[in-house]
Amino acid sequence: MSEHPGLPEPSQMRVSDADRERVAQILHQAMSEGRITVDELEERLSVVYAAKTAADLRPVTLDLPVEGSVVAAVPASSPALSTPHNLVGGRPGSASSVAVMAGVERKGNWVIPGTHNSFAFWGGVEINLMHARFAEQHTTINAVAIMAGVDIVVPDDINLDVTGIGFMGAFETRDRGDVHIAPENAPVLKVTGFAFWGAVTVIRKPRKAPSSAPQITP
Repeated sequence: MSEHPGLPEPSQMRVSDADRERVAQILHQAMSEGRITVDELEERLSVVYAAKTAADLRPVTLDLPVEGSVVAAVPASSPALSTPHNLVGGRPGSASSVAVMAGVERKGNWVIPGTHNSFAFWGGVEINLMHARFAEQHTTINAVAIMAGVDIVVPDDINLDVTGIGFMGAFETRDRGDVHIAPENAPVLKVTGFAFWGAVTVIRKPRKAPSSAPQITP
């Protein structure tokens, strides 16, 4: 029973997105050590991202070597920022983006597969990875732009390797903002392909911390 009648038990405290991500990191580490399978990882992650309280999170790590309760394993004081570990994992989304005399966008919260093929002809494709996860540690985007444009927006906390070719066109990388060097153990994205009378542009941007909620003045 709680010492303060008006307060919920610790296990009934609501968890934040940052709490869910830290438990997800524990699961990814367990999979990398061979303690759970990929299928088990996906099952447990579905529980994690649906969790509302600490009690909901506790069962997914009960059989794993983590110290104390879920509250102890997920300290509330940690910042809600992405880390190299919790950027990897999840069910892959679409493996292709095709725009023929049209436009296609891939953005928001999605999981990019290990290989993603992008093709644009007299059109445009935008692939935005600022809020995406990576199904695998190493990801390849094959981008082809013919009289068209392909823009790929990536955060600065992933390792980037751009090796495409431009013929009467451009295949280039641009930095926007104060970008930083990604840690060595961060996900690796390789962008390759071909641009003919068009452009494939990889744009690096700094990943920003979530802004605090605005205060409402009565």
